[in-house]
Parts: sequence; C-alpha cells; structure tokens
Amino acid sequence: FDFCQAEGKKRPSENLGQVLFGERIEPSPYRFTFNKKETCKSVCTKTYDTTKPEDKQKLDFLKKSMLLNYQHHWIVDNMPVTWCYDVEDGQRFCNPGFPIGCYITEDGRPKDACVINSEFHEKDTFYIFNHVDIKIYYHVVENEALGARLVAAKLEPKSYKHTHADNPDCSGVPMDISNKASGEVKIAYTYSVTFQEEKSIRWASRWDYILESMPHTHIQWFSIMNSLVIVLFLSGMVAMIMLRTLHKDIARYNQMDSTEDAQEEFGWKLVHGDIFRPPRKGMLLSVFLGSGTQILIMTFVTLFFACLGFLSPANRGALMTCAVVLWVLLGTPAGYVAARFYKSFGGEKWKTNVLLTSFLCPGIVFADFFIMNLILWGEGSSAAIPFGTLVAILALWFCISVPLTFIGAYFGFKKNAIEHPVRTNQIPRQIPEQSFYTKPLPGIIMGGILPFGCIFIQLFFILNSIWSHQMYYMFGFLFLVFIILVITCSEATILLCYFHLCAEDYHWQWRSFLTSGFTAVYFLIYAIHYFFSKLQITGTASTILYFGYTMIMVLIFFLFTG
Repeated sequence: FDFCQAEGKKRPSENLGQVLFGERIEPSPYRFTFNKKETCKSVCTKTYDTTKPEDKQKLDFLKKSMLLNYQHHWIVDNMPVTWCYDVEDGQRFCNPGFPIGCYITEDGRPKDACVINSEFHEKDTFYIFNHVDIKIYYHVVENEALGARLVAAKLEPKSYKHTHADNPDCSGVPMDISNKASGEVKIAYTYSVTFQEEKSIRWASRWDYILESMPHTHIQWFSIMNSLVIVLFLSGMVAMIMLRTLHKDIARYNQMDSTEDAQEEFGWKLVHGDIFRPPRKGMLLSVFLGSGTQILIMTFVTLFFACLGFLSPANRGALMTCAVVLWVLLGTPAGYVAARFYKSFGGEKWKTNVLLTSFLCPGIVFADFFIMNLILWGEGSSAAIPFGTLVAILALWFCISVPLTFIGAYFGFKKNAIEHPVRTNQIPRQIPEQSFYTKPLPGIIMGGILPFGCIFIQLFFILNSIWSHQMYYMFGFLFLVFIILVITCSEATILLCYFHLCAEDYHWQWRSFLTSGFTAVYFLIYAIHYFFSKLQITGTASTILYFGYTMIMVLIFFLFTG
C-alpha cells in the first residue's frame, strides 16, 4: 500500500496458527515513549507524480483500497488499537481496525467512513486518513515496583492537508484526492499521542470493552433455546420408540414359545438375518469413520480448552495451532477405529486400509490448501504461506501423524472383530417397495435439517469471525452447541434408521453415516448464501479462495457429523 515503513526493525515471529491464517505482523514507524505526549509528529511524506506510470499505479491501488473499505489493524502491547464511534440507540461500537480512507460518490453520497465528518463533501473524491490521534490508557500498579500497565489503546482517524509537510500543524482542510486528479499528489502522514490514567479497568479485563461492543449475546441465548427444544423433541421421539415400540415388540417375541406363531414375523425382526451384511464400499466407510473420529476428538478437546480460556483472542493464532497439533497427535484413534470397522466388515486388505486412513482425507485437505496457497502466492499476497511452513506441516503429517495411525491400526487389527449377535444368512433378502420417506435420498435429506437447525445461528458468527474480522470469543456457547449438535445428529439418525429398518430395508451403514453427514451440504448452501448476501467480494482469485477454504470446512464437517 506504500505507507510509511519502519527502517531496519525485525519482524515479530508468528506461531503456526497465525501463519496458517495468514496473519503477518509488521513493525511500525510510529514510535511512542511512555507518558511522553506527542502532537502532530511527522512520520513520512509520500509524493506521487501521476505522469509517471509506477506512481500512478501506486496511487490507483490506494484509491481502490479506499473504495473497498480496507482496514488498518494496529497492535500495541498485544492489544488491538480500536476506533470507537457511536452507532444507533446510543451504543458505542469499538472496531479493532480503522479504514485507510473513504470515498464520496459522484452524486455526493458519502460511503462507509466518510459519514463521520461533514467536511468530506467534494464529489467523486477520496479522503485518506493520514493523521491519527492515539490515546493510550494505563493504570499504575500500586503494590509492585513503580510501573504502569497499558489497559486500552484507542484512536481517531483524521484527514488533514498539511500545507507545510516538514513542519505540520494538523489543522485545516481534509486531505482530498480527486478521482480525476493529475499532477503531483503529496500525502504527509502524522500522528499525535496522549496518555491518560484509567484506574477503573483492571489489566486482566482489558479486552472486555472490545467484546462488549460486539453485538448479539441475546441472539445466542435464543439460538440455544431453539436448539434445546429440537433436542428435547428428538430425545422424546427416540425414548418413545425405544421404550414403547421396541419394548412391546420384544415382549411379544418373548411370549411366543410355540413355533407356529414365530413364523409371523414383521417389521425390523424380518431383516435380522441380513442386518450385519457388510456394506458396499466398506473400505471407504471405515476410512471415513476413522478420520471422523479423529476430527470429533480434536474438536471436543480444542473447544474444551477454549472454554477454560486458554485460546482467547489475546493469544493470537492459539486456536488454530491447538487444533492442528491435536489433529496430528490423534492419528492413533483414527487408525484404530478404521481398522476395527474394516475387520468387522470382513475386509482383508489391511495395508490399503491403513494407507487410505492416513492419506485420503488429509490428502484432500492438503491439496485444496496447497492450491489456495498457489493462488495467494501468484497474487503476491502476504497471506501466502512460506515454503518452510509447508515443509513443516508435511513433516508433522508424515513423521508424526502417519506412524501414529499405523500404531492405532495395528492394535485395531490385532483385536478380534466385533461379534455380531445374529448370524448373517447366505442369501440376501429381497427389499420390498419403499414408501417415499423411507427411500434413501429423502431420508438423508430430511436427516440433515435438524442438526443444521441447531447450529446455523452460531455458524453466522463463526463465518463473521473468519471473513469479516470480528473477534470470536463465545466458546462457552459454542461448546454447548457442539454437545447439542452431537446429540441431535445421533438421535436423528437413530430415528430414521428405525423407520427404514421397519420398512425392511437393511442397508443401514452408509445411510446412518450420510444422514447426519448431509448437514455439511446445508452448511455449504448457507456458506454460498452468506457469500452473496454479506460479503462484497470481487475478483476471481478472492472468490476461488472463499470457496476453496469453504470446501475444506465442509469436508471436515461432513466427516465429523457422519
């Protein structure tokens, strides 16, 4: 963007999660000394001569970024520097970033941040925020050796056309860049710092003012209640079926001691000779089950740690680092579960099974991730992952995850196969004509709706935090919703399984996986809707990136719910 650069300062190092999310922290040329007030200090001056093509290109890029409302994100002492302004109903919103500038359209309408100042009124003009008033709040620590702690940092973006760039006075008209401007454009960047003691904020709770201005806690409770109602309804249904129907059925079977009655079997009892017939594509199903187990445990542990407060927004990138490390370490349960199911499906090719478990799903995710990275790299984005990190991720996968999967599979194959309570008949039964709702596809499509109903409000906040740079901190809610989702997926599948077993259709293995796995398809539809309704993303590369990362999330979610 050609802003002022810090000369010769080292870049802070980032952890794995930050690198994966493309968060790069750069040193800044704005220098502060504690309790030393600065007014209108000059940082640097940039001059653009629009007759030179490279200068014109830089200026056009700056204009485009103002048009698209790009934001600065600044950090002081690991705290985001926020820009607080009043929104409707007398609330203050604290934004952890502030815009580069803003634009007044050709018919004189102010866009985005231009509404903050009535002096921004020239038509078809860009106003760049080239001056910031930074206010740093601190409190003095009484009992320890003399020292103070920073509890908040706020700023006001301003726009000034400095007449004397070498000796700025920070007053006068705003810095306007007309869209049709030619000749020389000079932008002088300046800043002011004031320090203010704030006794009421404790250091431990210094993030609260940012989080409080994040809206929608009441919607959360509403969504939790909504999800709980669904869960209660489903639990009631499952309990009713289990207790009433099955109890009645089993009681009837126990009464039949004479043989001639036993011929008149009905419902699910008819398929007892076929129920444990191995499914088609049993290899793939066992691999999916293994990977799904891995993701399920990973999600559970990550959210559990997040609830305890280890992964707050203050620990940048901690959430992603935790998830990746856990995923790598959980190769053993994946191999074990896959091997156990594959053996009980009567599979013989155990080597193929282990290799697929360790490479199929992670391979798809990595390939997708790699293609996204190539696009970022081609676009020259700072979010592109350096080659060293890619090698490190591959090393984690091949040197830790894969051997652990093999160990798990070894134990899985050593154990005896899961014993089935009834023998499987030699000849498969004929499946009768199915009614509409017990056919595979309608059943699967219906099964995904209920779990999705539990999560879609949380999904909105998660997508916001990924794509719109809002902080996500409601891990307590998320953990609750996670538990609710697990229960809903299981119960919805049990119900639909019971219905189609009563209709004498005994192909239940894939159907039970896909019934709740179909939630991921609804997630994809929602992500597409979110893309078109909430995000103003233009350009092919950005669109491909959005959908590329969405597909990774959908695949992980599919395996997890299944």
